[in-house]
Amino acid sequence: MADQSGTGEAADRTAIASYVATLTADLSVMARRGGLGTLGFLLEMVRLEAENLARPASHKANGGH
Repeated sequence: MADQSGTGEAADRTAIASYVATLTADLSVMARRGGLGTLGFLLEMVRLEAENLARPASHKANGGH
């Protein structure tokens, strides 16, 4: 039963990271269009990190390709 909990937690973390990536992509565009370049840049960095965390472990092990 502990394995199921761990798998569920990993799936939750992946789903959250994916959701954060989607939101920050939109927010980054909004910020840049509003003339907030630094904020847009920071949001883009958050998006990239969230996308990295949302990738399956096997994808990461292969160098992301």
